[in-house]
Amino acid sequence: MQKVYFDNAATTQPHPEVITAMLSVMKSHYGNPSSVHGFGRSSKTQLEQARKNIARYFGVQSSELIFTSGGTEADNLVLQGAVRDLGITDIITSQIEHHAVLHTIEFLAQHYDVTVHYVNITNNGVVDYLHLETLLQVNPLKTLVSLMHVNNEIGTILDLERVSVLCKNAGALFHSDMVQSFGRYELKEALQYVDFAAASGHKFHGPKGVGFAFVKKNSGIKALLVGGEQERGYRAGTESVHNIVGMEVALRSFYDNYQEEQKTVSALKMYFVQKIAEAIPDVCFNGNSNNFEENTYTLVNVSLPLTPEKATILLFHLDLQGIACSRGSACQSGSIKVSHVLQQFLSEEALQKPALRFSFSKYNTKSEVDYVVQVLKDFVQKV
Repeated sequence: MQKVYFDNAATTQPHPEVITAMLSVMKSHYGNPSSVHGFGRSSKTQLEQARKNIARYFGVQSSELIFTSGGTEADNLVLQGAVRDLGITDIITSQIEHHAVLHTIEFLAQHYDVTVHYVNITNNGVVDYLHLETLLQVNPLKTLVSLMHVNNEIGTILDLERVSVLCKNAGALFHSDMVQSFGRYELKEALQYVDFAAASGHKFHGPKGVGFAFVKKNSGIKALLVGGEQERGYRAGTESVHNIVGMEVALRSFYDNYQEEQKTVSALKMYFVQKIAEAIPDVCFNGNSNNFEENTYTLVNVSLPLTPEKATILLFHLDLQGIACSRGSACQSGSIKVSHVLQQFLSEEALQKPALRFSFSKYNTKSEVDYVVQVLKDFVQKV
């Protein structure tokens, strides 16, 4: 039995250089970065150098980056702050967002005078841009659009520039959960299109428990967490310097090799698509995840021709064979409910088939694809 990790959209294996850098910080720069003595100044230097480097990767000002505990906190900082501090009364989003966005918006609708509008999703799992334009035209009040860049379950890619133009024409603000695209794409141009964005370090071979919010200068958003003046007053709490440095090293590793890494992972996805289509001709690729024009190079979402009875033990069987993948977001892994993303565009009949997400990294190999496809083929054909 092999051990195969095809769940990189949930979390990734930290790069060795990330671990080395984090250990060095914990050993040599353990002072509180808010302290004024030498130990504190040493940590502060590490913190601010990491911030400057990350800002440079994305072509933004270092003051526009707020370090958080991850993507969920970054999304909450922006969404709650937009309503509380900026007077947003209308939010336009979609039903295929990560729950970090959907549940936060639901909370805001329940506790504030906020109206939520959901943009339509096409049969391919893509945002309906014409409907978005209509929603923006009929909602002249202070509006925030929140749409994710790369969908974490099906891999569809939002046209950030197109949405940005629509928002600017309507005087709306634009927030994008970019957790699946930071450290996967070169985003200098992309961040010019948004007012706010969220990132999470463990999605691109960095540590867990750290991320950042991109908040455009002079936005007016204030702290979500209060109690101290860290992060220039935007986020109270002692910064996790070793995690922040580790995240910066992970980004540096990507930017040093991103063209080669994209080429490697894209080839692996293409190989997976080819092999599984040959082995299981009735396989369905959800959200056109076998398409390389409108879909990310990092994942494939498939539905398999299985009876409901066999479907219930599929993930268990794969786990016994040493294969890690998922039914969707890791945040929902304990749920037996159908994916809220797939529900938006698949038919009732299609939803009866088990859907799996396979997500790849540069640490994966073609031999692993061969093994996984063979295990799936044997399971599908077994009476």
